Amino acid sequence: MKTLNATSLLTGALAGVTAALLSLGANTQSSFAVVLYAASALPILIAGLGWGNLAAIAAVVVAGLTGAVLVSPYFALLIAVITLIPAAWLSHLANLARPASEIGGPEDALAWYPLSDILTHLAGLVTFGMILVGIIIGYDASMSDRMIDMVMAALKEQEPLYNPDAAAVAQIKSIFSVALPLVQGAIWVLMLFAAYYIACRVVQTSGKGLRPREDMPSTLRMHRYAIFAFLGGLVLAFTGGTLSAVGALICGTFGAGFLLAGFATFHFRTRGKSWRLPVLWIGYLSVVMFTVPAFFFLLSGLMDTRRAIALSPAGKTTETETKDL
Repeated sequence: MKTLNATSLLTGALAGVTAALLSLGANTQSSFAVVLYAASALPILIAGLGWGNLAAIAAVVVAGLTGAVLVSPYFALLIAVITLIPAAWLSHLANLARPASEIGGPEDALAWYPLSDILTHLAGLVTFGMILVGIIIGYDASMSDRMIDMVMAALKEQEPLYNPDAAAVAQIKSIFSVALPLVQGAIWVLMLFAAYYIACRVVQTSGKGLRPREDMPSTLRMHRYAIFAFLGGLVLAFTGGTLSAVGALICGTFGAGFLLAGFATFHFRTRGKSWRLPVLWIGYLSVVMFTVPAFFFLLSGLMDTRRAIALSPAGKTTETETKDL
């Protein structure tokens, strides 16, 4: 046990240093800053998924201390809230299992924490983290207005004859104040889930994964109660002021979860069809190029909120089946 703990601590420390360095790379105003910030969750996830909670905690602590020493405590707090703690919590949830007999399953099987609940937790963590960051930096509705003013001033410098209508500028500010938190929240959920997916594949390939590989097209859904959070955010988005920004953020984070669920449903329903591959490509390209089709995938995710629990033989992690609740 002492050897195991030492290995976990060392692995977590190395993961924490790696995560901090990735965050520092993103802090240099690189064009890939967002990608590097999201990638900084990978070492934490890999440590937690492969070596357990002790490694994940060590990784978070070391990454935070490294960030505080090399940059500032303020920087360390931001990366901890936005990236490190959510990644550690996701790895903790993914490793949770209990006897399947407790939920009506077979006696010789383990039931793993539902992927639908993990995705819902991710949306909630990103929402909470971004709200906390907004409080720390003093974000309010006027901040997005100032950003638009800066863009307009830059455009006028490049084109002196450019003189936009005041009503049009006001409308742009109104839309941007909602669109900014919505898009930021959605992108962060998508990127952190991508990091979780990659980390799962890495630890499973290396043979260190505790959680068995499961069929995501059939299990990746959102919890049914997440619909109420999404609808609540939608209502808040129309209230105006700072509350509308919070509502837009909630719509973005939970909407991204339902969007992922919609894509999973799309994969599941096209499985086994001869035309599956071209249809998948067309579906993804349509979302990337036109955005509007994303609403159809979002609606699909909202309509299917079943909880599928992965089951695996007790003591083995090579095969799984699913049980719907």
